[in-house]
Amino acid sequence: MNNFVLETWDDESDKCTFYTVRKEDARNSETDKFFNKYSAIPELKKPTQILLSFILDSIGDDYGAIDLLFNRFENEVIGLPNQGKAKLGEITFFYPYFPLRLYSLRVNNRSDLVVLFNGGVKSALTNQASRDLNLKWREACQFARRIEEALLHKEICIDQKKREIRANDGGEEIIL
Repeated sequence: MNNFVLETWDDESDKCTFYTVRKEDARNSETDKFFNKYSAIPELKKPTQILLSFILDSIGDDYGAIDLLFNRFENEVIGLPNQGKAKLGEITFFYPYFPLRLYSLRVNNRSDLVVLFNGGVKSALTNQASRDLNLKWREACQFARRIEEALLHKEICIDQKKREIRANDGGEEIIL
């Protein structure tokens, strides 16, 4: 795997800071590529907006990255949106036959730090059989393994007070 940059995607939410990855030679992050691509396809524009709202509003501002909303385990990553019905108070999160998957990693299983990757159209029963999704899922798993390895080997650390991931070398940019 080539190097990539781990960068902030959204740090203005009340409950969760979102990170993303950007391939070192790329202009856009993997998460931005996902939202740009699928919001431009007329039949996927509404599902893309629903997923974005789920991430920024429900996870970011209302509940954080709690187990109930992060329950679609797919090897090293978690697919969004959640699987099945998730009832939180008066609100039920239920996305039957949702056409999109976006892959994520809850950093150290915390509810306040999430890395968002890329994703695609879920066109078959499994990721492996979904032509558009398979490569993005495998890439997301590779990114997640590298991030977890960097945490384990203390290349990066978590600033508990600021809800941030930082490079241990003191650099501004996190290149893994």
